[in-house]
Amino acid sequence: MDEAAPIVAIDGLVKRFLARGRTTTALDGLSARILPGRITGIVGPDGAGKTTLMRLIAGLLLPDAGSIRVLGRDAVAEAEAIQAEIGYMPQRFGLYEELSAAENLALYADLHRIDAAARAQRFAELLRFTGLAPFQDRRAGKLSGGMKQKLGLACALLARPRLLLLDEPSVGVDPVSRRELWRIVENLVGEGITVLWSTAYLDEAERCAEVLLIDGGTLLAAGRPAEFAARMDGRSYAVAVPESGRRALQRRLARDPAVVDAQIQGAAVRIVLAEGAPAPAGAVRVAPRLEDAFVARLAHVRARGESARPTLAARAAADGPAIETRALVRDFGSFRAVDGISFSVARGEVFGLLGPNGAGKSTTFKMLCGLLPPSSGTARVAGVDLGHAPARARERLGYMAQRFSLYGDLSVRENLEFFGGACNLRGARLGARIDWVLDGFGLRAVAAALSGELPLGYKQRLALGCALIHEPEILFLDEPTSGVDPLSRREFWSQIGLLADHGVTVLVTSHFMEEAEYCDRLCLIYRGRTIAMGTPDGLKRRAASAALPDPTLDDAFVHLVADYDREHPP
Repeated sequence: MDEAAPIVAIDGLVKRFLARGRTTTALDGLSARILPGRITGIVGPDGAGKTTLMRLIAGLLLPDAGSIRVLGRDAVAEAEAIQAEIGYMPQRFGLYEELSAAENLALYADLHRIDAAARAQRFAELLRFTGLAPFQDRRAGKLSGGMKQKLGLACALLARPRLLLLDEPSVGVDPVSRRELWRIVENLVGEGITVLWSTAYLDEAERCAEVLLIDGGTLLAAGRPAEFAARMDGRSYAVAVPESGRRALQRRLARDPAVVDAQIQGAAVRIVLAEGAPAPAGAVRVAPRLEDAFVARLAHVRARGESARPTLAARAAADGPAIETRALVRDFGSFRAVDGISFSVARGEVFGLLGPNGAGKSTTFKMLCGLLPPSSGTARVAGVDLGHAPARARERLGYMAQRFSLYGDLSVRENLEFFGGACNLRGARLGARIDWVLDGFGLRAVAAALSGELPLGYKQRLALGCALIHEPEILFLDEPTSGVDPLSRREFWSQIGLLADHGVTVLVTSHFMEEAEYCDRLCLIYRGRTIAMGTPDGLKRRAASAALPDPTLDDAFVHLVADYDREHPP
């Protein structure tokens, strides 16, 4: 153990919330120490208490029991003094979207009472440091996801904090921007700032100096990421399989009591074995990682069981591609967001649209959903030309938005009734489809609960159920697991794989490259154009080199974007 005095000391922390006559315990006797001069990661599943802990440290909530000392001060009695020395970046974008980047900085400078001379110097430093100088006059709402996070970080740094609290800062941020964000934060640590980073991405947590693993409001374990991974030595393997059979193998292995975790990784299934279990025939040992330890630990804490699975009838094969675009273009005034994109998606295929923030993938996605007309080119969905009959095409697809877009004041059942009715389902047919969703997605027990009060994993199940209630041929998923913990992500993709195997075509956008491994093929869009297309392993091979013989899909993404910039300077 390090002998340095902790910058945050937490002892027996308890926090409860009362809503609609029901008490929820968010933190239950949590104790931890956060040491100075490093990045400490807080990881845990949805509802573990990560955000509540952050807000208590920032003095935005009062504990019901226990104590917190921050920078040597009591977080309750001296909250105002603590807040003057910390920076806090909340989970969701908390700036004013109608103000420009510079105006948001000016507002934060006013709040911190920074004088005119000092603020001019700080603005120049932070805009240069974050790369936002060319965009300081752009409205915050018009910035890309990566730029928004950098602006939030700049505002949090205005007062030169000693402690920086970042609550899932990279949610919705592409791999290129995520690496830039990490570079900025690591430079801050080099200047003596301590960083507390909450994240749902375990590859990020591996970059932290220390990790706190919490679940159910309690601290399960703390230590360096390498120490967690080392405990899994000899339990991580890869099983090679033809790409056409990997989903079936993944499901079979996931049901094996000897397997703690089974995850698709390109043309292989990566597994984590139960302690002492023998490796299956043909399995190749691979290096363990922090995520293996995370999943194994939570599988040990929680009762293992088969999650809900919707029962599906196989679809009859149909001729032609499910989705097809030809020279698709979309202009916004003089700005060309999409510049001649062409691809086709086979029926029953899981097809991923990837790209940096602002690359044009969301615009492409909206055109294919019939939400935005193309300026030129053609798009066909389920055999229907979107230019001639967008309403008829929309009847044959399901759509799951990036943000929870259902009605929070309606119950689970009421949302299903509303969306089913909007899809022209009535009477016994509607009732049968609601029962299918409630039973198939494990929502029966929460059918009467308000959807806005559900845990994130249940909200995700409900949103998927609403998108599928009318039995669409094609399912559009817009960053469906953004900010979702690894356990919920696995459950979600198991359900998607089952849908695809029964003939449902899936088009998905994602910034999370581990998730993109589940796709049959990927299309990488950048600067409005298609710059790469192929299987996940095919794209990784394009990035392989003597210096990086076994690149991740994240490495491939960054490599292909950088290559395109070199060959086609902006």
